[in-house]
Amino acid sequence: MDTTGTPVGLGVLAPDGIDLARAEAAVRELLLAVGEDPDREGLLATPGRVARAYLEQFAGLYTDPDQVLDTSFDEHHAELILVRDIEMFSTCEHHLVPFFGKAHVGYIPGPDGRVTGLSKLARLVDGYARRPQVQERLTTQVAEAVVRRLQPAGVIVVIEAEHLCMAMRGVRKPGATTVTSAVRGVFQSQARTRAEAMSLITGR
Repeated sequence: MDTTGTPVGLGVLAPDGIDLARAEAAVRELLLAVGEDPDREGLLATPGRVARAYLEQFAGLYTDPDQVLDTSFDEHHAELILVRDIEMFSTCEHHLVPFFGKAHVGYIPGPDGRVTGLSKLARLVDGYARRPQVQERLTTQVAEAVVRRLQPAGVIVVIEAEHLCMAMRGVRKPGATTVTSAVRGVFQSQARTRAEAMSLITGR
């Protein structure tokens, strides 16, 4: 079914790009594979629910997240712009379980002083997070998108996240936080500038 409840035939993509009927069939097979009965009352609607949830979780596969940065403004600003504590939810591509946390995105505009809307940085994070991901790649993709679209003097991206693949299976260490960073331009070449940004991110 699509998001309105209308059936979508096998092999026919919903507008968002996901083959909902195929996803439903796959979830049903998975339930059978783990020994469940997909025809029992509590699971009858589960394959459809999971397929529709994937429309949101993997929406970033069918868009170009960079496009949110197409709108910029000439403000002649030459100092750090930092958006902290952007809530982030993504899906680990190794186990297809969530990882979640906060992203911090900062940049120093280039010589033209152009800036983008603050909400655009949050949307950029969302766009790349809504895919099967690994945190390291997500961090790099956000940083490189800002470089490509805004051509700033420098970019810093830090992501702090908890991974359910570590919390609920394997090593089983809930509460463990993974921190990744990507720095470009002056944040890479100037230790003092990088330290200033990190102090603002960490609050120390």
